[in-house]
Amino acid sequence: MEILCKLSSDQIKLTGEKQYASFYLANDVNRDDIKAGQKLFSKQIKFIKGVTSTTYMPSEGYNEVCFSGRSNVGKSSLINNLTSRNSIARTSKTPGRTREINFFLLDQNKFLVDLPGYGFAKVPLKEREKWERLVRDYFFQSQNLRRVFLLIDSRHGIKSNDIKLMEILGEAGVTFQIVFTKFDKVKEACFNEMFRVSIGKLASHANAYPEVLVTSSKKKHGIAILRATISKLFSS
Repeated sequence: MEILCKLSSDQIKLTGEKQYASFYLANDVNRDDIKAGQKLFSKQIKFIKGVTSTTYMPSEGYNEVCFSGRSNVGKSSLINNLTSRNSIARTSKTPGRTREINFFLLDQNKFLVDLPGYGFAKVPLKEREKWERLVRDYFFQSQNLRRVFLLIDSRHGIKSNDIKLMEILGEAGVTFQIVFTKFDKVKEACFNEMFRVSIGKLASHANAYPEVLVTSSKKKHGIAILRATISKLFSS
């Protein structure tokens, strides 16, 4: 599925003669890329540290990709499925449990980074603001961040706090790629409409990667493609 989003006049000025932004679902992936992704995620992975300040981020200089999204988007479950570990990332029925930036060392020289979830109303305002500053500092200060995988719940689509994060990423000059989660929990017709509306919201973000991923941790849908995508990022 490919969707062309018409750009505004201001956006056309920035992109020259291009009048449409194209986004598409990742479906066809090279078999060799799938194998490379499987091989990468069969390597050793271990939790290194959780930090509450960018001052304490790992100093090895390894390339990294990170996962971000609203609380209860299924981020921990996705990371556990991605790594084929049941509890490498903590899952909880209580949204907002991740309060640090967590670093996982993959294959001895790559980092997977798990960011605190956002948008959970029951978290005290001061604590929310603290998390927001921490995540913002990370985006601006990390020198090795290859891409942010921005997780979006397939049942709800892109919300205002997701757009706020996209704007911060734009300011920091960081590329992000949308990963829809919980695909098994929504009917196809509802997903297609949500996808169309959500993609329309991406058109104004020049740092949005055009390929969109769709996953289900419960059904293992899209996990192999996500592994292949990360493997290519680390090898390029």
